[in-house]
Amino acid sequence: MGKFALSRKGFLKGTAVAAGAATFGAPAFLPRIGEAADQLKIGGIDPLTGTYAALGKSEFAGMQIAVDAWNKKGGVLGREVVLLQEDDAADPGVAVQKARKLINQDKATALIGSVSSAVSLSVGGAANSMGVVFMDTGGHTDDFTMSQCHWNNFQICHPTWMLTHATGYAFSKYGKKWYAITPDYAYGHSIMNGYEDIAKQVGATFIGNDLTPLGTSDFGAYLPKLAASGADVFVCNLGGNDFVNCMKQADTYGIFKKMKAGGPLAELENFWASPPGARVGYWGIEWYYNGASVIGNKKSAHDFVAETMKRTGLPPSARNAFGFLGMDLLLHGMDSAKTTDPVKVAKALEGKKFDSPIFEGESYFRADNHALMWPMWVGSCEANGIGGDKNNIFNITDRVPADKIIPPASAIAAACKLGYP
Repeated sequence: MGKFALSRKGFLKGTAVAAGAATFGAPAFLPRIGEAADQLKIGGIDPLTGTYAALGKSEFAGMQIAVDAWNKKGGVLGREVVLLQEDDAADPGVAVQKARKLINQDKATALIGSVSSAVSLSVGGAANSMGVVFMDTGGHTDDFTMSQCHWNNFQICHPTWMLTHATGYAFSKYGKKWYAITPDYAYGHSIMNGYEDIAKQVGATFIGNDLTPLGTSDFGAYLPKLAASGADVFVCNLGGNDFVNCMKQADTYGIFKKMKAGGPLAELENFWASPPGARVGYWGIEWYYNGASVIGNKKSAHDFVAETMKRTGLPPSARNAFGFLGMDLLLHGMDSAKTTDPVKVAKALEGKKFDSPIFEGESYFRADNHALMWPMWVGSCEANGIGGDKNNIFNITDRVPADKIIPPASAIAAACKLGYP
């Protein structure tokens, strides 16, 4: 078994952080002599049931890999890191209850997780009221780093503005009449705000946008309208089981023979759960395990892929990457700040650049709104796999730098007031 190089070299430039590496399969955590032996608990909140369950499980798996790697290096601040897992079922009310339990009863030091944007916003508000750091791994809404930003909150996944502006130009190549099916909550609304903006730039028009409740299983009320709309592009903004059901049913309506399909992000879990006939289109890709422009020849990235496959039986998805990145950066922040004090950890993270172990290139948390700035990728779906790998179903065609698809700095400044204590 090889080493997974979680190098701190290049992370938090301008600070004196020693380089290190973690070895999978090493002995269990042993507290160093003279250092605190108590545990450093991190409260994880993700869906383990409901329409987003597969995505939440992948995020937790990625977090645990990061935790194990840090513990095999000696932990953080001489303490064993422990990930506590709570199921939010993608319900904002449940998520807030779990967040308060994790902090007040279980004595977690910080919070991490979420797939639903509504959960991200609710937990972000609760974390702010409790004065703890919250690392939003998978809730994409722009509001999290714009109108509802807080000093203690950080966003790993790409904000919806980046998702839409990375993919919208591609859709215009296929025609200027677009039709969307969109989940009716914070994420979907933010996605459509972004697509409406890019549509104006490329001269396209949304001739339809059906808002659907989260957890919809039968799309028969929407797909006949889409099929008869004369649209050039079907923009599928759904996620989880909703995505699987919609795309499967769209295939039976012959929609993919009438128009192109695509969307802001491709979740491998969703495509793997879909029949080949529904694996079509052009999609935004936030991270990919087999992309030359994503992981390249970076050994640590290939080791992450191998370790995930060993543990789960599948290659890592972007959700595994979100969980890993969120946990790794959170622990880096504490290690760099030499404390778990939330304000000092936040200050240690914001604006500092790092060389990620699981993708090529430098990234950083914006100092003005705490959104992680890293590339987006786009590509087409290959239903039956590439190169004999049935799981490798995306052909990455473009790498889009973060600075090309972010909102104007003036818009961020007007919307986000971090409000440090």
